[in-house]
Amino acid sequence: MTVCKVCFRHCDIKEGMTGACGARTCKDGKVIVSNYGRVTALALDPIEKKPLSRFMPGSKILSYGSYGCNLFCPFCQNYDISRSKGEEFDETITPEELAYLADKYKDRGNIGVAFTYNEPLVSYEFVRDTAKLVKKMGMKNVLVTNGTVSPEIEEDILPYIDAMNVDIKSMSDETYRDFLKGDLNMTKAFIERAVKSCHVELTMLIVPGMNDSEEEMRELVSWISGLTDAEGNKIGSKIPLHISRFFPRYKLSDRKPTDVEKIYSLAELAREKLDFVYTGNC
Repeated sequence: MTVCKVCFRHCDIKEGMTGACGARTCKDGKVIVSNYGRVTALALDPIEKKPLSRFMPGSKILSYGSYGCNLFCPFCQNYDISRSKGEEFDETITPEELAYLADKYKDRGNIGVAFTYNEPLVSYEFVRDTAKLVKKMGMKNVLVTNGTVSPEIEEDILPYIDAMNVDIKSMSDETYRDFLKGDLNMTKAFIERAVKSCHVELTMLIVPGMNDSEEEMRELVSWISGLTDAEGNKIGSKIPLHISRFFPRYKLSDRKPTDVEKIYSLAELAREKLDFVYTGNC
């Protein structure tokens, strides 16, 4: 039995078994990544789809996804790949091949590689190895993540990341713990470090009855507005926030979509302290 230290779970993984994320296993007494280079999605997307609204707008980015996630969001929009065990996905790609493909697509407006769709940092080794090559080629690396990984993992990959969008699901410890099986403090600490190193945008999916109160939005924007750069200067008001509308999905397929007016009203509230607030799925 070996302990995985990628995230807060510290899964004790028995030989031949996988951790909670479904992407890390124990082999010969060592924790290894089992989805290294496994492809579930590969597409040339508009950068705004990540979503990133203030990082090289109008450009496109080669978006790579695998399977596995260390959170258990009942409203997951990509649950078919994030919660997959990987048996149905047999396509693989090496870091060299992915970097080459990114370079090949330059003439189609591609600026680099985005690691997205599932939680990319459960296989941070592939992110790191690919991002190094992409960086050497003078292209950009983008990360779309839940930010629930250890400081050591974040420090390992941050030097190669140019921009990221971090999903912050709620400002409630209880919601993270009981509803998502996650750790809010780890996500907040991840964001606090990231804004000192690269361009960061944040997304909150507004789920009716979970995180749709004005009080929670006020708490979120108050925290964001206090974020600082590496020199200690407050930069929080300039960090883009995407407020996204929920649609019935996965284990919450019986709920109604978020009311559009609710999204707009929360966005107006957020604009009291933040300069760049965007609405999504409306």
